[in-house]
Amino acid sequence: MFRVSYVKGQTEPLATNAALVIIDMQKGMGNPTLGRRNNPDAERHIQQLLNAWRQAQRPIIHVRHISRSPGSVFWPGQPGCEFQDALHPLANEQVMEKNVPDAFIATGLERWLHTRSIKQLVIAGVITNNSVESTARSAGNLGFDVIVVADACFTFDQTDLSGRIWPAEDVHALSLSNLAMDYARVLETEALLA
Repeated sequence: MFRVSYVKGQTEPLATNAALVIIDMQKGMGNPTLGRRNNPDAERHIQQLLNAWRQAQRPIIHVRHISRSPGSVFWPGQPGCEFQDALHPLANEQVMEKNVPDAFIATGLERWLHTRSIKQLVIAGVITNNSVESTARSAGNLGFDVIVVADACFTFDQTDLSGRIWPAEDVHALSLSNLAMDYARVLETEALLA
């Protein structure tokens, strides 16, 4: 059984129709031009979540980024647009394509969820401080109960406006902290699947 852990050891079962939203797990995320990343085990944790959702026959949504920028690793027609082999959607799983970081913008995702009376989302994928954070913020603002799985997400080193390079680990931690303030609960895979 899936359980959600809270501070002080409290647990609460997930909704029977909690949707797993896997964001941008495409081959392009392995492109070296994106730089150094954190959390090398993220794909393994996403696979654990995906297997658990498939076994429980819960809804799964795969979000794919299709870029509007010709130089992007996600430009249409390139191998980078394709889903990673180990995380490829099955025929009965929903695929949403987006052109901006937020998976709710111009995709029909909100309507798809409301039509199925889905109120709880479990979010995993990349990039923590970009598509994951913007999607989780929108979901929280739209009234969904949002859980972001910290060890099933990753990001890359980030250069700020002053030219300072921030390690991916710090960028990841700050992004998750931002989400935990108002938009989502942040859990680890093991706690979610326990």
